[in-house]
Amino acid sequence: MIRFEQVSKRYEGGHEALSQLTFHVAPGEMAFVTGHSGAGKSTLLKLLGLIERPSHGLIALDGQSLAKIGRAGIPKLRRRIGMVFQDHRLLMDRTVYANVELPLVIGGIAPAERARRARAALEKVGLLAYERQLPASLSAGERQRVGIARAIVAKPALLIADEPTGNLDPQLAVEIMELFAEFQQFGTTVLIASHDLPLIKRMKKRVVVLDHGRLVADIAAQEVL
Repeated sequence: MIRFEQVSKRYEGGHEALSQLTFHVAPGEMAFVTGHSGAGKSTLLKLLGLIERPSHGLIALDGQSLAKIGRAGIPKLRRRIGMVFQDHRLLMDRTVYANVELPLVIGGIAPAERARRARAALEKVGLLAYERQLPASLSAGERQRVGIARAIVAKPALLIADEPTGNLDPQLAVEIMELFAEFQQFGTTVLIASHDLPLIKRMKKRVVVLDHGRLVADIAAQEVL
């Protein structure tokens, strides 16, 4: 599903966020990317969503080279990827339902189908009863669940998350990670950037470790201690 081959990302000013990074993620696999602050975790995810472009190397998603996707093709690519952020990035003046429905509106899905999918996504994260509320009335954990529902509502093949539990207490963090694991069980490929090592160890999934933009370890799920 994900293929990085000798990928480097150098910003103006000379900072190299990623250096000759090579790794693959299989379809339906769940993996973590970890490392110190500034190791390149967020940059890696931004390259997958074409928020940024690599300086060198090949990135492919489901066999398609991202280098061949022009600006006009980026929205179509992003409809295949569910993105979850640490700060959830909800529209605070819209209801929970409207936030979750938004990707389907943008995708031109018919109203009846939008309603079915949005409510199914909210039910999956345990928030269907909150569909008419505004995000401001929800707890931090509930807002993050809304962000996850929005990310999965279009049934993406790939779900990526950047520090999705960074603002949550330990118990809520576990619940959110278990939600991601459930999506993997239904065939979704899941890639999560996190520095929460105790939580990563608890999940017992593959771990890719970065250090100053370089791959320094790739630990199989059965080897995570």
